[in-house]
Amino acid sequence: MCTDLRVREAQWQFVAPVPHYLALCERPGSPWEPLAVVAFDRVVGFVMKGVDPTDESFWIGGLMIAAEEQGQGYGRAAVEALVAQATAARHRSVALSYQPGNTSARALYLSAGFVETGETEDDEVVARRALR
Repeated sequence: MCTDLRVREAQWQFVAPVPHYLALCERPGSPWEPLAVVAFDRVVGFVMKGVDPTDESFWIGGLMIAAEEQGQGYGRAAVEALVAQATAARHRSVALSYQPGNTSARALYLSAGFVETGETEDDEVVARRALR
């Protein structure tokens, strides 16, 4: 179950517990939709997707992979699956944000074709990947 997922202790400062993200998804008017990251019939992670109503960009948020499942490509696979969904829905870009000190997330996203834009979302760095 997603609410039981825990990341490595060193990552606690970068991600909220899943119930926090589920509460965001339940807010009236929220653009966020929660998704389980599943591999081999096991829940290995959590992520949210949403569309920004101001510019129609597709957003990925709250990505986390359980500590014991990290390093197996599940985070990258989740990102690529969501990029494929955004492409199929004809969005112009995919956006996400992360804490500046989260070097693991930054490395994953930059290697997946995201580019830091200079934008910020609260205290996070925004990166985007153009789709067309």
